[in-house]
Amino acid sequence: MCCNDVIISAQNLGKSYQLYDKPHHRLLQTLLRGKKQFFREFWALQGVSFELHKGESLGILGRNGAGKSTLLQLLSGVLAPTTGSLQVNGRVAALLELGSGFNPEFTGRENAYLNGSILGLTEAEMDAAMPEIERFAGVGDFFDQPVKLYSSGMMVRVAFAVQVQLNPDILIVDEALAVGDVLFQKKCYQRINELLASGTSLILVSHDVESVRLFAQQALLIDTGKMLYYGQANDAILAYQALLSGLEQQIVSNATPTNIVQKCFSNGKLEIENVSVAKSSGEVTSVFYSNDNFLFTIRIRATEDLDNLFVAIRIINKQGIKIYSWGTFSQDVARRHVNSEAELFYNYKLKKDHALNLIFSAPCTLGPDFYELQVATSLVDPLTQDAHQLSWTNEAAFFEVRPLPNYPFGGVCDMRMTVSWQETQLQNTAKD
Repeated sequence: MCCNDVIISAQNLGKSYQLYDKPHHRLLQTLLRGKKQFFREFWALQGVSFELHKGESLGILGRNGAGKSTLLQLLSGVLAPTTGSLQVNGRVAALLELGSGFNPEFTGRENAYLNGSILGLTEAEMDAAMPEIERFAGVGDFFDQPVKLYSSGMMVRVAFAVQVQLNPDILIVDEALAVGDVLFQKKCYQRINELLASGTSLILVSHDVESVRLFAQQALLIDTGKMLYYGQANDAILAYQALLSGLEQQIVSNATPTNIVQKCFSNGKLEIENVSVAKSSGEVTSVFYSNDNFLFTIRIRATEDLDNLFVAIRIINKQGIKIYSWGTFSQDVARRHVNSEAELFYNYKLKKDHALNLIFSAPCTLGPDFYELQVATSLVDPLTQDAHQLSWTNEAAFFEVRPLPNYPFGGVCDMRMTVSWQETQLQNTAKD
């Protein structure tokens, strides 16, 4: 990318706050003019640096309280940094806490005009955009009712509809869309895709790593206000998974791109020893066709007695999109639902120093592409049903699906569709 394409440049960004234990300490701090310190300094963000180019997408990952919201507020101009420099070249639309600036006594339409003026749109521009805003919001007659009568979802609909009329250079999206229903979320993401196609740059904050994997090319991982990783989105997701797996101390103490990205993890209780990919005949291969069957064999070994286990696989295509996931717990739930007498893996007890092969079998219904196989093992709490991760392996195996020359189809999966036809004779309605 040319340096002229840089639309956001952040260098060593930091934001600190002064915390006072007692209300009068703030007054004393002002009166004594720094001769004595009455506050504690809290760094919500520290040492964050990255660049975003025109048309690129950046994901931001981190646990609750990591500093993601503070970073977004800096990028959108709501806050000023305490340290570092930030240069933003272009109009920003920030979908943060949608509807928080609405006047509850105003109607949706009046708030749309108000919100648009705050965002820099003229009255003429808002007049032209209003039919599309009303259509996109989809709240019907409520659009001309006071928003104090709105649900949170209706508020989000109107606020998002206004924001995306900006046709911004930079679009910042956080978890605000999570309150909308599924159909509205789909409509929002379609609009986001349209903006990306037109050259808008995207910054996406989400706990859903699949959304980051789908939309973002680069990603930033932050924790306790510090930047742990910045680079390719897939690698940042691996680093985030490592963080969630309890490797915080290892990551924070030695956070470099070469060691933060974990391809595998184990807490020492259960090891994933081997993963193999074969056809139903047993032939080990990495190439499959539409009429083949998969056999994925996962070999695990326990270092202590274990039960209530859950072993799962995930199939990812080369675009980083999750195509399918399935596991022993999924199968147990399905068997319980139909009152099957088949054995439940949940009840299996794996003895210390014993190994077990799990064979996942399925017909090849995937579309032509390259795929990655991921494996994870967990311990399911019998009381709460919470899953505690034991081990996982990303890039456990790779395989390719090729099309048959006499069975062409398109898309990510083979629906095994058939076509039938029936001729119908139309009645002659002409009058004699």
